[in-house]
Amino acid sequence: MRIATWNVNSVNARLPTVLEWLEAARPDVACLQEIKCVDEKFPREALETLGYNVEVHGQKTYNGVAILSKHRLSDVRRGLPGDDTSGVEAEGPQARYLEAVVEAPQPVRVASIYLPNGNPIGTAKFDYKLSWFRRLHDHARDLLALEEPLALCGDYNVIPTPQDAKNPEAWLGDALFQPESRAALRALKWLGLYDASELGNQPPGTFTFWDYQAGAWQRDHGIRIDFALLSPQAADRFRGVETHKDAREMDKPSDHVPVVVDLDLGD
Repeated sequence: MRIATWNVNSVNARLPTVLEWLEAARPDVACLQEIKCVDEKFPREALETLGYNVEVHGQKTYNGVAILSKHRLSDVRRGLPGDDTSGVEAEGPQARYLEAVVEAPQPVRVASIYLPNGNPIGTAKFDYKLSWFRRLHDHARDLLALEEPLALCGDYNVIPTPQDAKNPEAWLGDALFQPESRAALRALKWLGLYDASELGNQPPGTFTFWDYQAGAWQRDHGIRIDFALLSPQAADRFRGVETHKDAREMDKPSDHVPVVVDLDLGD
């Protein structure tokens, strides 16, 4: 099974690009982030034409996540526990988490995750990033107790180490590179999750995001912030990972590129 994660930065604005990539890469499952539309505006028909079952957790103008699957999807969860708790959300409910079981012959649970950016530091937005991370941590712990193949895929908005940025000094004042953000990601992994890119020994400089500004793409001033984190049961079936850097050269590209994980889900 090929599982992709991709922050598409507005699915409707980049629909031809998204469709072209899906037809070429042919993932069995695609976790999309930052779709930037409500459920009713999601281009469901165009994606169903490619053979995908579609689940969406959208939001007007901002955020939004989706899961596409060649197999039926079940046990769908929209949002993390606590998303609807008064006082938890800094700016009202935000569509950032979608989870489902892919009903393949060997089922696998997947989540599409768009973690808060958190900028600027010292504001409610950074506090919200860390509180959202804590809720993700607690939910991931519960999912790992199920002892099933699990892939938590998405844009985590964290630069884990200096090696995950071409110019780490440029990010010292950014929420993505703060000690608290990096510690939260480490704590999540320490629950027993495996970074697919690390399992696949992808070399330093395998970035997943390049800003549209200041010639970042042309100068390769990228960062790695998009991950597929695997449970032990999924990691045991890991066969490879690819970062599709060529997607950044497509017409009207996202500022992120897809990460694709191959799992052997045979008996």
